[in-house]
Amino acid sequence: MPIEIANESDVPVDEAGLAALCSFVLADLGVNPMAELSVLVVDVEYMASLNERWMGETGPTDVLAFPMDELDTARRPDDPEPGPSLLGDVVLCPAVAVRQASAAGHSFEDEVHLLTAHGILHLLGYDHGDPEEEREMFGVQARVLQSWQASRRENGSSR
Repeated sequence: MPIEIANESDVPVDEAGLAALCSFVLADLGVNPMAELSVLVVDVEYMASLNERWMGETGPTDVLAFPMDELDTARRPDDPEPGPSLLGDVVLCPAVAVRQASAAGHSFEDEVHLLTAHGILHLLGYDHGDPEEEREMFGVQARVLQSWQASRRENGSSR
């Protein structure tokens, strides 16, 4: 799974850890391994401009997701192998994540992982616009993040 991480903010993030998380989440959810994902880490000003332009909201937000291509999931056995498909872009604002992590009482890394998984789920069509959708999305999000944490413990990795 090609995953591109670009940090354009002044806040350092563990890019290799983010890429590993993205790969884990996509594989766990059965996404086509040819799907490409981009994660862009931006500063407060840029996130605020994206949030205003695309969501009509003022100020920065924590994560935005911009889906691209439809994933090739329904194929006949005689179809050729699927080509690469661009899943989309997840845009993170670590400066907002720092504040949220502190308020939630967990680490910055945990907050960034939560936001990344949340953004990927939006790319895959999950939403939280009504209570039923929210229960489903947040349930999948919690399960995937728990599996991620368990896999890191099993591998003895802090990443």
